[in-house]
Amino acid sequence: MYKKILLAYDGSVSGRRALLECSDVAHLMHAEIKLLAVIPNMPTYVGEGFVPTQPIEVDQMEYRKILEEGTKDLKERGFTSDGQLNFGEPADEIVRAAEEWGADLIVMGHTKAKSWAERWWRGSISKSLVELSPCSVLVAITEQ
Repeated sequence: MYKKILLAYDGSVSGRRALLECSDVAHLMHAEIKLLAVIPNMPTYVGEGFVPTQPIEVDQMEYRKILEEGTKDLKERGFTSDGQLNFGEPADEIVRAAEEWGADLIVMGHTKAKSWAERWWRGSISKSLVELSPCSVLVAITEQ
């Protein structure tokens, strides 16, 4: 059923849980796994309340390290996988990568927010992804 699994991976606690669940599903289905990390777009308007904390090159190095760690973890679990780094809106980039690669399943982590205000403020990539995805989505849930 699932032959190509795209793992949206950020190295967080929920991302690592998604990696574990992804590898379990991939073992059962004898599927390939591809890791994807997305560096979100920087706002074009730099105004009150927004100050970039580091240059984009630092972000790239950090995300590449996260991808290397993820592929290493998957290798230890018996998988050979590629890592891909994209730039843009996370949900859009995950969907685009899934379509281009022909993924049958997208796996991502999600940490539940503690309050309605936190849910409203931070939004939900996983919610957007379910609406936009060209294939099934597995969301690995982590409690805060």
